Amino acid sequence: MRIDLAGWTREATRGSHREFLALFERAERLGFEGVWFNEFRVPDTPWPYPSPLLLAAALLARTERLRVGTSVLVLPLHHPLMLAEEIAQLDLQSGGRIDVGVGRGTEPAALQALQIDADGTRQRFEQSCRILVDALSGRPVSSGPGPWRFEDRPPLPATVQRPHPPLYVAGSTPETLGFAVDHGLPLLLSLEPPEGAQLERLDAAAQARGRDAGALRARSSLARYVCIGADDAAVQAQLATLWPQLVQRRVYFAGRRGIPADQVPPIDVERVLREQFIHGTPDACHAQITALGERTGIRQLRCVFNANGLWSDAQAMQGMELFAREVLPSLQAALSSSTV
Repeated sequence: MRIDLAGWTREATRGSHREFLALFERAERLGFEGVWFNEFRVPDTPWPYPSPLLLAAALLARTERLRVGTSVLVLPLHHPLMLAEEIAQLDLQSGGRIDVGVGRGTEPAALQALQIDADGTRQRFEQSCRILVDALSGRPVSSGPGPWRFEDRPPLPATVQRPHPPLYVAGSTPETLGFAVDHGLPLLLSLEPPEGAQLERLDAAAQARGRDAGALRARSSLARYVCIGADDAAVQAQLATLWPQLVQRRVYFAGRRGIPADQVPPIDVERVLREQFIHGTPDACHAQITALGERTGIRQLRCVFNANGLWSDAQAMQGMELFAREVLPSLQAALSSSTV
């Protein structure tokens, strides 16, 4: 199982830029393979890193092995030719250490601020994704059907004779998952809600098209909160502080959608732990990750050690260090033996 990091977004990114980068330099030394950053453009509450590609460039320049991924680049917000050039340049500069997650986007405020018609985002997403695949594969690019109109373009110079960076699709609708199957693109599966419905729709889309869903699953990435401790008491103490904070966060985001606080259902702790967490002692975490891989067929895991910013960087690093000492080596050894 490939083990990456996620969860450093919005309020979790505030503070010293140098210390923020140092956190992931430390993660590289601990043996984690990658980190993923989100894109939120012109948000209601500003945050330090609206451009994940600029952040990736800074971090890739300070590391030697760590991969950096986007989760996700919101394609309707970008001109696909300009975006393809930037990704190709970053791929070249980093020696091929960029992972590109793309999506249609869910932030209406950004669409409104940039004067983009929400009804056209699916067409913009699909056209842009096709252009990215061709451009990053070193093929001539045609605009094809959609809002972008341009004559056939020659291959991007930076991608000639280079395999294109891994490209992932985030989404949950049958249309998006069908598009991913049609183009052979693996998925970035969500943390909330968990991936169960997405995988069912992926399997249905693959079956309808006579494709192998197992091959796509093996290249896809899923996410889990991780709460690890030396013993069960330490784990339970951490979780006890988390549940009230998760409730507050759910009430806040429900309020933004116009849902009153008294209509937000309480957290089903057993279900959340089962569907969204890796938790327990190192041995328990190892067993849960192994079982998760066997059940889903997925070989990439994005671990959220900071509860998406609800736990401090110091607490997250404690969990990362314990995980790196007691869990990561055996997972990486198992992955290496399975690919020999």
